[in-house]
Amino acid sequence: MFTLAEVASLSDIQPTYRILKPWWDVFMDYLAVVMLMVAIFAGTMQLTKDQVVCLPVLQSTVSSKVQSDTSGKADFTTVETTTGPGEEASMRTVSFESATTATPDIFLSGATSSQYQSTESGQELKKEQKDSSGRKTNLDFQQYVFINQMCYHLALPWYSKYFPYLVLIHTIILIVSSNFWFKYPKTCSKIEHFVSILGKCFESPWTTKALSETACEDSEENKQRLTGAQSLPKYVSTSSDEGSPSASTPMITKSGFKFSADKPMIEIPSVTILDKKDGEQAKALFEKVRKFRAHVEDSDLIYKLYVGQTVIKTVKFIFILCYTANFVNTISFEHICNPKVEHLIGYTQFECTHNMAYMLKKLLISYISLICVYGFICLYTLFWLVRIPLKEYSFEKVREESSFSDIPDVKNDFAFLLHMVDQYDQLYSKRFGVFLSEVSENKLRGISLNHEWTYEKLRQHVSRNAQDKQELHLFMLSGVPDAVFDLTDLDVLKLELIPEAKITAKISQMTNLQELHLYHCPAKVEQTAFSFLRDHLRCLHVKFTDVAEIPAWVYLLKTLRELYLIGNLNSENNKMIGLESLRELRHLKILHVKSNLTKIPPNITDVAPHLTKLVIHNDGTKLVVLNSLKKMTNVAELELQNCELERIPHAIFSLSNLQELDLKSNSIRTIEEIISFQHLKRLTCLKLWHNKIVSIPSSITHIKNLESLYLSNNKLETLPAAVFSLQKLRCLDVSFNSIAVIPVEIGLLQNLQHFHITGNKVDVLPKQLFKCVKLRTLSLGQNCITSIPDKVSQLLQLTYLELKGNCLDRLPVTLGQCQLLRKSGLVVEDHLFDALPSEVKEVLNQDTSIPFANGI
Repeated sequence: MFTLAEVASLSDIQPTYRILKPWWDVFMDYLAVVMLMVAIFAGTMQLTKDQVVCLPVLQSTVSSKVQSDTSGKADFTTVETTTGPGEEASMRTVSFESATTATPDIFLSGATSSQYQSTESGQELKKEQKDSSGRKTNLDFQQYVFINQMCYHLALPWYSKYFPYLVLIHTIILIVSSNFWFKYPKTCSKIEHFVSILGKCFESPWTTKALSETACEDSEENKQRLTGAQSLPKYVSTSSDEGSPSASTPMITKSGFKFSADKPMIEIPSVTILDKKDGEQAKALFEKVRKFRAHVEDSDLIYKLYVGQTVIKTVKFIFILCYTANFVNTISFEHICNPKVEHLIGYTQFECTHNMAYMLKKLLISYISLICVYGFICLYTLFWLVRIPLKEYSFEKVREESSFSDIPDVKNDFAFLLHMVDQYDQLYSKRFGVFLSEVSENKLRGISLNHEWTYEKLRQHVSRNAQDKQELHLFMLSGVPDAVFDLTDLDVLKLELIPEAKITAKISQMTNLQELHLYHCPAKVEQTAFSFLRDHLRCLHVKFTDVAEIPAWVYLLKTLRELYLIGNLNSENNKMIGLESLRELRHLKILHVKSNLTKIPPNITDVAPHLTKLVIHNDGTKLVVLNSLKKMTNVAELELQNCELERIPHAIFSLSNLQELDLKSNSIRTIEEIISFQHLKRLTCLKLWHNKIVSIPSSITHIKNLESLYLSNNKLETLPAAVFSLQKLRCLDVSFNSIAVIPVEIGLLQNLQHFHITGNKVDVLPKQLFKCVKLRTLSLGQNCITSIPDKVSQLLQLTYLELKGNCLDRLPVTLGQCQLLRKSGLVVEDHLFDALPSEVKEVLNQDTSIPFANGI
């Protein structure tokens, strides 16, 4: 038999699953347990007490006398006389005429040979009939046992015998159907994860802290509402210290060219700070919830399985009720048995009684009652499944009760599991919703961030940049640590890949801050912080993927002088160049745009009168429309790099104040338009490097004030004499061309200080080169030069000499007379240097700090 523990285990569900068991499932589980007990009780009684008792049926009444004439119905064929010691002789019939003829079961006593004995036997029989109330059958005990066993199988209906086992089977099926969704591998894994995550979310200290902060925010909002706070000036927005996109924490956001003003900044009372372990666990929970949602929300298998098992239980209930109602009346106390063994017993029909009939009928009625209740609950469950859309779940109430207005609605199995949890306790889903909110996650990140990035740790990351300014670079953090704003002596702040960066009012402490870098970091600012940046920020670098990522407040920094924009300004999402109006940037002097422009953005012309330097670095996209350049009359430096220009744009010739022009990495082949540069009286630097220029026109002589000419990485084969008529030329770079001869006219450039001709085909150095006594840098590497004239000693100001990659056999001893030249400035093969006299090497190895500085 089953033990109580074994029976209990059949309906035992892990305690952690109880939150997914609505009241009807729990009730049905208990009903199933009761039905199971009914089956076990009935089965136990059947195994121990179930039996039938049968008696033969007498077909006629026997008279007090046995008549000799039996009317031909009884034909005694054999009569056996049995006598025993001290006993009277008795006569018994052992065979009958036919199996269908009933013979009275009365033993006839007397002797056939004596009339006296017959008379005496008749008198005794009369006496017995008068004394007894029943009639004897005189069957043996073994015969009774035999007939009882036969009639148990023949006369007793099958339902009476197997009723307990049927109840047991049905109940087990119902129990399995009720809990199948907890055991099926495709669903139980998701349910286990959900229950585990839900329990941790419910118990996490972060839920209490987040809800407490919400309560604080609500109380402060109510207080502010009652006091009637004054609104802030236009174009300014504020944000609370905790920060969230809710109504209580407005941020400066992009909306045309305006900013809305809401409430002033609210200081929220500090709540108990989480320790590091709780914070890490909460961050892990956010990640688990995100991944679990992505894994579960894309299917509805759990929902379908639950609906399927409910339908199965309903069909099972209808089936049980239908066939049980037909067999309930077959359980009876009395039964007629026809075993057809009269040759052994002597009777054809027996009346039998079933001693368990009464109890089984009562148990059956109880079972039917339980099944009816079970079925009505199944029908209610189906009604509940159909009544509301269980594959959709809304956190609308949670959003109304808390500041986490960004809690998303969920669907499919995720929604169904939350509906089931609500039947247990709605508080679970409310606390679970905290971990679906990005605002809540950002608050947690802020707390954890401030714990990790203390003032001391940030101070260790401060470095000196090339301009000898204190710089701090923060990369891929969850936010901007509060301690950053305590670094009051910081000059440069770089924020990279910080999507939730928020600049608070504490930035007003950083009085030295003048340069800010935002790399893929759409930072939000509070009102006070914006006022500080507007008045103090001088240089801003913004790197973005799409133009919409540029913070709106950038266009209102009135004192900004340098703006660097790096990103896609011509994407499909921005068919029109999306830069906002730069009209407010009244003090902007330098604009650097590294993008993929096809035309100069019209909005740049808003600040054109103020600009002194414009830099456009394209990614190879052809810059076609340049008419806007004509309006930039104050531009002194212009760079158009990698713009696929084939000629020098005519719009440039209108820039009367232009001093430096850089057209690097384009596709310029001819520069005949260079004659127009004669109108640019202030042009001193012309950079045409990394192009495809084949020749230099003689009209270059018209650029009288040219001081620097860069023509490296082109396709020049000769240097025309016109170049050497530029008397003010101080720097000439023709490296990496195909020049074979240095013209003797180079000696005319008495002001030449830097001459670069590396990577050409020069084999002879003209002596006139050494008349350029002001030369400080001379790059002759990677040519075919075989010797260096001794007149190199005339270059007394030479500090850098490159000779590596030529065909030199030796170096001139007169190098020692170049007073400012040292070994660090001499680029040559080691064996050539080692071949120099020792006294020359000693001169070149001298300390270079003082004389070099004086030379500079």
